[in-house]
Amino acid sequence: MALNPRLTDWNGKTAWLVGASTGIGRATAAALHAAGAQVVVSARSAPVLDRFAEEHPGSEALPLDATDRDAMRAAAERIVTVHGGIDLVMYCAGTYSPMRATAFDLDLALHHQQVNVTGALYLLDAMLPQLLAQARSGRGGHLSLVGSVAGYRGLPQSLAYGPTKAALINLAETLHLDLSPQGLGVSLINPGFVETPLTAQNRFRMPALITPEEAAREIVAGWRRGDFEIHFPKRFTMLLKGLRHLAYGPYFAAVRRSTGM
Repeated sequence: MALNPRLTDWNGKTAWLVGASTGIGRATAAALHAAGAQVVVSARSAPVLDRFAEEHPGSEALPLDATDRDAMRAAAERIVTVHGGIDLVMYCAGTYSPMRATAFDLDLALHHQQVNVTGALYLLDAMLPQLLAQARSGRGGHLSLVGSVAGYRGLPQSLAYGPTKAALINLAETLHLDLSPQGLGVSLINPGFVETPLTAQNRFRMPALITPEEAAREIVAGWRRGDFEIHFPKRFTMLLKGLRHLAYGPYFAAVRRSTGM
């Protein structure tokens, strides 16, 4: 059953992706451009965004720091002024550093909070009034947050990262409850392991590792179906979903046994 309006025709639609310089964000921006969308890509690295715009004619590079509230507001205002509205906004900015309690780093943990969660809240601050206005006018719109299966339950090495993704999962669920009755779409993207600069830090074998392009295809297909949660690859994410239902004792034992941590 579709929980969102299905996004099937991207021709003439405006899509803004925050965190689109590499990995899932960049690949999804490229997929939307190929489907006919007018794509606006944002991240901190202006040269990388400029290269994307050169390689994808008609797209726009709009550099910003996702942790800068004023910059987020200014970018949203600019896009609305130029394009008349925003049909899809995707928050895919994120940071990840492995961390365990035996080597806790407060500054690094707070940095995860700023990029992964506070940046998403800045995007909501910038976009919710516009999306609600579009809903009232009949144009609608869609908001998508990139979480992670690391937000399902606690995992080793995920002391800084996991709680931020758990927060985004809860945030997306609450947003859907509030915005779906207004005719707006809200989706939650929970990837497994994707080959990106962030996961390149991992020093263990990542099961069911996929490319950013494969992830982008899954995301666009999920939007087409009207899914709320878009999770992939299924052969890995369904296993983690099953683990969510275990009591704490069996869960902790299963995680320690499978990871050796």
